[in-house]
Formats: sequence, C-alpha cells, structure tokens
Amino acid sequence: MRMSDEEYFRSCVAKERHLAHLLGHHNIEEFYESAGTLWEGNKALPKWTRDWKACGPLLAEYELALIFPKDAPHERSTTVQIGNIVVAYADHPSKDRAVMVAIVKAVIFHLEHLKNHKSSLA
Repeated sequence: MRMSDEEYFRSCVAKERHLAHLLGHHNIEEFYESAGTLWEGNKALPKWTRDWKACGPLLAEYELALIFPKDAPHERSTTVQIGNIVVAYADHPSKDRAVMVAIVKAVIFHLEHLKNHKSSLA
C-alpha cells in the first residue's frame, strides 16, 4: 500500500534528519512555519531527498554507482539500485524522487557502516 503524500513527505524529512546526524549536524530543528526544512542554528540544511542541487554532490563525494536493472518484460527499469539499496519507482511520486531517495539511503548505509566498523575496532 502506497503511503499518503504527508507520510511520504515526513519520511523524506526523517531520512534527511538521519543523514544530517551522520554528517555531524546535531542541533537540528524543524519549525512549524517552515515545515520540511531542517535547521541547524540559523542555517537551513540541504533537502537531500527533494533537491538535486543538494543530492547530486553526494554521488561524487561517496562515489556511488547507480544501476538501473531491467526486468525482461520491461523495456525500461522499474527500480534504481546502489549497492545493496534497491528503490522501486512505484513507491515514489517520480523516478527523480526515487533516485534521490536511493542516493540518500546509500549514503546513510555507507556512513552507518563506517561508524559501526570504527566502534567495533575500539
């Protein structure tokens, strides 16, 4: 079952908050007047799941390889894959949004893996 627009929006903001924490932003707030924008102090944080200007640089910074696997009966891919992360287009309002969410999920996975690896070495 596909989630409502509001649930989808909140899930995107939650992923952005998670990524912001992993990137070292800790005093994050979201104000009623600017719903969907996360703030650290007086600086708005990037909207990684909703804006290519914010999301695009993550591709290069984390050297992510996008794969668009094609199912035999389909001429075009129905998913985007980055490593273990697979995101279906049908779960998002557009292919663009699906790709941005996949990028954010892949970066979160990468950063959590690094964090867990460092803590196991300590």
